[in-house]
Amino acid sequence: MTKLTNEQQTAFEAAAFRKLVEHLRERSDVQNIDLMNLAGFCRNCLSNWYRDAAEGDGVSMSKEESREIIYGEPYAQWQARNQREASEAQKAAFETNKPSH
Repeated sequence: MTKLTNEQQTAFEAAAFRKLVEHLRERSDVQNIDLMNLAGFCRNCLSNWYRDAAEGDGVSMSKEESREIIYGEPYAQWQARNQREASEAQKAAFETNKPSH
């Protein structure tokens, strides 16, 4: 396995995170409930983890601020333009697979 410095590891993780966020912004057709049902996390989870990391480092951040970082715009705007009502099948799958985080 390639030996990385702590700085390299952090830089590569940050680059991968930025790419994931960019990909999720480009794929607004993929609903959060679909992500939750398939992968156990969604954009909102990612924004919560971001906020947790900030607060763990002593930086106060609201839920709205962390969501805007992940969504690339205020959440309400993204939601109004992209979010559809979940189907009964999607809701049932969510209840079966709901993660505990």
